[in-house]
Amino acid sequence: MTKFVAGPCVIESAELLDCVAERLVEINNKLGVEIIFKASFDKANRTSLTSYRGVGLDKGLQMLSDVKQKWGLKLCTDIHEAWQAAPAGEVIDVIQIPAFLCRQTDLLVAAAKTERIVNIKKAQFLSGEDMLYPYEKAVRSGAKEVWLTERGNMYGYNNLVVDFRNIADMLKISPTVVMDCTHSVQRPGAAGGKTGGNREFVPAMAEAAKAFGANGFFFETHPTPDAALSDGPNMLPLNELEAVIKRLL
Repeated sequence: MTKFVAGPCVIESAELLDCVAERLVEINNKLGVEIIFKASFDKANRTSLTSYRGVGLDKGLQMLSDVKQKWGLKLCTDIHEAWQAAPAGEVIDVIQIPAFLCRQTDLLVAAAKTERIVNIKKAQFLSGEDMLYPYEKAVRSGAKEVWLTERGNMYGYNNLVVDFRNIADMLKISPTVVMDCTHSVQRPGAAGGKTGGNREFVPAMAEAAKAFGANGFFFETHPTPDAALSDGPNMLPLNELEAVIKRLL
C-alpha cells in the first residue's frame, strides 16, 4: 500500500494543526488512503538563529497527541538528539531522522529502540546506495520497519537536484522508499538567511518519483504557505494536496 505523509513543516499553533488534520481526514475518507500527519516540534537546523524553531518537545508532543486523539491520525515527527527518541516514541508512529543527521549512530540506535517505524531521510551528500549503512544501523538496533526517503542532492550553492536513480537503488535496501516531494524543491539558504524553494515543481517531483518506483510520498503542506513560519516557499498549498494524491493513485 502506498504510504502518504503530510502536514505543516513546524507546529505553529493548535489551530493550524486542526485545520490541516481536518483536511487530511477528508482526503483519507474520500480517496480511501491513509495520510500520516507530520509536523515538527523543533526545527534545529534553521538557517538563521532568529528563525522560528517551534514549540519544543514537551508542548509539541502534547499538541501532536491531541491531534491523534481528536482526528484519529497516525503521527510523524523528526528528532534531532538521541534523548528525544524515547518520549517521542510514546506518542509518534513514525520517527523521522533528518537528512543532515542520517549517519548519527546514537540517534539511529535510539530511534530503533522505540520499536516505532523509523524513516531515515537521505543526506544531501549521499547516494542512494550509501543509505545501506544507516538502514543497517537501525535494523541491527531493533527497528522492525525502516523507510528511506529521497530529498535531493546538493549540486553547487543554494541548489538541490534530484537523481531519481537513488529511488531504485534504495528499493534494493528497503521495501519502502519515500519521495520527499517538497524538500526536494528547496533552494537552501537562497532567500537572504532563509531557505527558498520552487513549489510549482512539487507535483512533477511526485510523479517522476512514482515512475522510478517510489511507494511513499511526503508533502509539507499549509493553508497559506506564504505566511508559514518555516519552509513556506517549497510547501504545497493545502487546497492542492488532494489533486496531487489523486494523480499518484
